[in-house]
Amino acid sequence: HDIRIVNFGHAGNGNIHVNLLANPENRAEMERAMACLDATFDLVLKLEGTLSGEHGVGLEKRDFISREVDPVTLELMRGIKSHFDPNNILNPGKLLPAATVSSELGD
Repeated sequence: HDIRIVNFGHAGNGNIHVNLLANPENRAEMERAMACLDATFDLVLKLEGTLSGEHGVGLEKRDFISREVDPVTLELMRGIKSHFDPNNILNPGKLLPAATVSSELGD
């Protein structure tokens, strides 16, 4: 993908952070970075790893988390968030990917 990657983490517990170095103003580089991230996450899950460590999911991983977390669990998480934050003022859009049309309709 021709993207520089910086790896760091916690060797004692096998927690490795992968950071891609890409210029957000360079569209072609960002497209390569997203393809690299996509391939990296596929490999992580194939090796039975997880997409997030102690820092949580965050914006970079939010749209990928459905690869690791099943739809029922995601809906449960949305329900818990809605219960404790009915006005969606606590970090809106920061953890969960957008709901699908069917989940928004309650199907």
